[in-house]
This record gives sequence, structure tokens and C-alpha cells, in this order.
Amino acid sequence: MAGLTTNGLGSGLDINSLVSQLVTAEKSTKQSQITRAQTSTVTSISALATLKNAMSTFNTALTPLKTVEIFASRSATSSDQEFFSASATNAAAAGSYDVQVEHLASAHQISSTAFATGQTMDVGTGTLTIQVGPTKTFSISIDSNHDQLAQVRDAINNAADNDDLVTATIVNAADGAHLVLSSVASGADSAIRVSQSGGNGGLSRLEYNASLTTNYRQLREAHNAEAYIAGELHSSATNTITNAIDGVTITLIKADPGEIKTVSVATDTAATVGRVKAFVDGFNALAKQMGSLRSFDPASKKAGPLLGDSMLRTIESELRGKISDPVSGTESVYDTLASVGITTQKDGTLALDNAKLTKALSADFDGVAKLFGSENGVAARLANALTPRLASDAELDIRTKRLNQKSLDLQKEQVALDARMVKVEARYKAQFNALDSMLAKMSSTSSYLAQQLSQIANIGK
Repeated sequence: MAGLTTNGLGSGLDINSLVSQLVTAEKSTKQSQITRAQTSTVTSISALATLKNAMSTFNTALTPLKTVEIFASRSATSSDQEFFSASATNAAAAGSYDVQVEHLASAHQISSTAFATGQTMDVGTGTLTIQVGPTKTFSISIDSNHDQLAQVRDAINNAADNDDLVTATIVNAADGAHLVLSSVASGADSAIRVSQSGGNGGLSRLEYNASLTTNYRQLREAHNAEAYIAGELHSSATNTITNAIDGVTITLIKADPGEIKTVSVATDTAATVGRVKAFVDGFNALAKQMGSLRSFDPASKKAGPLLGDSMLRTIESELRGKISDPVSGTESVYDTLASVGITTQKDGTLALDNAKLTKALSADFDGVAKLFGSENGVAARLANALTPRLASDAELDIRTKRLNQKSLDLQKEQVALDARMVKVEARYKAQFNALDSMLAKMSSTSSYLAQQLSQIANIGK
């Protein structure tokens, strides 16, 4: 049939054009239904995804505010950052504490006596055992094919049981090569001991312990960090001390024995204002998105994809109620958002007065914290309203799943329609080609009869 798709050979009919018009006419009604349904379905899926994303973003912005403990952000300030820094969690109590940095933590490091001919010098064979602290050990075996100083260094670093215990390096000097062993961990329990056994005895040059120090020079002592904090001595294997003041971490930077510095813990007003601003911005983004989804422009007659949607109306009404309702049980004058500088605008968004919020935090920080983070606080009740709606079995997800299934069904309808139209097109082409063939035969017969009649007329003459 491929050769019969041009203009009719006998009739001059434009078969392709006729068939195309007939197929389009037959397909158009059903195609319009599918297209409209698919467009509406995809638009609704996109609208629900947009709504859920905006709700989720706002819910995330509530996290730093939805309990009093989280809301009550604390800052810790060192009086001299050259010697120590400090940070605080919400568990820290406000106050000022003396700090004396007596000693920094250090990791043990020792350097061997010189190997005169350098790192290729043969050391010896046998088993070398390295111990770090009271219990951690590993051993390496050195044979005659791997007994050069550099090979011993590599064997130490590559030992399977050397799990971040010791690093070995070679330092070259005028008198030869020195094997330097460094404990990875700091603190008093990082002391290195080296023993050897078996072999030809050459490894004895690498032995080291508290009673045998002639084979190495101590470059750095194994020592804990020590600091007096609020008059009490605290010791740590690292330069970070976390157990001195509840909720406060002190990081020692430089020792200054006997000199008193201070760490001050206070409510972090700046951080709290930032969190409240993020809350306002998050709500405004959600409010604008909901407004766009339910909008209607009288001039263009263009409607938002969720105009008149009952679920959207319910969500919006619920959130606005929880924003505006006073918070009971705060025992503070700050029991509404308006009282701390957050007001609702004509377009439904919130406006934040930073100065009024800062003043409220300075006057009654705990009262403002309860406004947001108490059990009935604004952030807590908003989170309690949003979280169930964002669950996988909530109405948002159920509707989205139904719409996705509808979209798949429409895609199948489209495939079926296209397949049916292929058959319809083939049928029309077959019918028109048959008609064309018949017309061609009739044309041929007509020509023959005309010729015969002409000859008969000539005979009469």
C-alpha cells in the first residue's frame, strides 16, 4: 500500500489529504478530551507538589523555635581568643567563669639516633613491636630483604594493625638519617614504646621505653591538656574540654600558666532574631504560594490551579488561626506575635519589627521563648498542624498518587487512540485506493468506447 499513497492515478483525487482530514476529524473529539484531562491532571500534580514543598520548607523553619530548649540559644565568648575559644549549647546557663590554660595536649614524638649511611642503611632483622599507651600494640616482621631503614619505615606505616596509632617518617640531617615516630593521638596515653625480638639483633637500635631512652631523643612529650576552669583543674587528652561547664565546649589554643581569662555565657539574641526572621520569611513564602494557587485574575479570567479547593482553604485557615491566636500559660506580656513585633499585613504576609523583637528578648527572653516554643506555642502548634499533612498517608500524598495514576491511564488511552487511528488511516487509504482503481478502469473503458464510436462513424462516411 506504500505505493498507493499519492494522488489518485485514475481520478486525480488527493488521497493523502482526504485521508488525513478524515482521520483528524474522527480523532479530534477524543483527542481533545484526553489533552484537556492530561493538562488538568499535570497542572494539579504540579500545584500539589508546589504546596507540599512550601509547607515542608516552612515546617523546617519552625525546628529552631518549636521547643523552649531549642529556642533558648546560648553564646559563649572568650575574653582572649589567642588562648582559648568557646561555644555553648542551649543547655548552658548564663554566667561568667574563670579560665587558666596551664598546658596544651601534645602527642608523643621521638627521633632515633642517626643512621650514618642514610635511609638505605641495613637496620637488622626480627620482629619489631610498637606500643602506644597502656594497651595498644602492633608488630611487624623484618626479613633480610626488607631491613633497610626506609623499608622499616614503610612496614610501620603499612602495618595492618597500625590503626591510626603511629606514623613513621625519616628526617635527614648532617649526621645521617633519623627515624621519627609520632603518636597520632594526643594526651598522656599516647606514649610510644618500641621493643624487638628474634632476628640478628640489629633492631635493638630501635628499642625505646621509659628505662631505655638512649636510642631516641624525645621531641615532644605525651601530655594531657590542663586548664583550671572556675577554679577546678580539668585534664583532657585533646585540647577540647567539654565536661567542665554544662553545655559549654572550651578549645584550648595556647598555654598561659597562672593567667586568668574568662568565658562568658549569655543568651544569643542575634541568633534568635535570625531564627525568628527565618520563621517570618518561611511563612510569607508559604502564604504567597497559597495565594497564587487559589488566585483569580478578573481581567485575564486566569485562575490558579487550586482555586476553590477545599483542602487548600482548610490548610490556610488553620495556619492563620494558629498564627493569630494568643498563647496561654506564658505568664508574660508577650503572648501574641504582635506583642513581639510580628504583625499580619493586608496581603496575609507577616512583617517583622526587629527593634521591637530585640527589645522583647532583652526584657523577657524566657517569655518570648515560651511564646514560640512552649507546648501551646506558635511554632509548636504550627509544626503539629503541618507535620501530619506532610505524612505519606496524608491527603496531599493520596491526591497526588491518584492524579499520577490518572495521568498514567490517560497516557494509555493516548497510545490506544493513536493505534486505532493508524488502523483507521489504513482503512481509509485502502478504500480510496480501491475507488481510484475503479475510476481508472472506468476511464479506460470510456476511452475505448469513444474510440469505437468514432470508428463506427467513420465507416458510415
